[in-house]
Amino acid sequence: MASRDLHNNIHPVPAIVPVAARTDNTAIVSAIVDTAGYESVEFVLVTGTNTDANATFSVLFEDGDDAALADNAAVDDTYLLGTEADAAFTFGDDNKCRKIGYVGSKRYCRVTVTPSGNDSGNIFLAAVWLLGHPRHAPTTNPPT
Repeated sequence: MASRDLHNNIHPVPAIVPVAARTDNTAIVSAIVDTAGYESVEFVLVTGTNTDANATFSVLFEDGDDAALADNAAVDDTYLLGTEADAAFTFGDDNKCRKIGYVGSKRYCRVTVTPSGNDSGNIFLAAVWLLGHPRHAPTTNPPT
């Protein structure tokens, strides 16, 4: 039974918006999230039905202090909750969620999902940033 208020203590931000099927190996770069005002960050990835029988998808988490991430750097595993390998997926991971968290000191984050072998089918993919532990609650609804 749910007995705690998560609703007023999270702020979802679109990271990878749904689009028509992706059919090649072009890297999928998330929106940059600004973590100002929040003490926790989670990237949640959702797959649809993957129709390519040999595709794999790696994940790279980057951070920086520049709003455009001109200073981007791969995040050291010490600052990740979970691993990039656990957030990755293959063609067999239809309709699944993956997550990876961040506890670093940089203000801005982004994730890149890189397909390999996605050459004969479709991949449907979406993601959301979930910001939590706000400095000021409740968070707005609907999110802005």
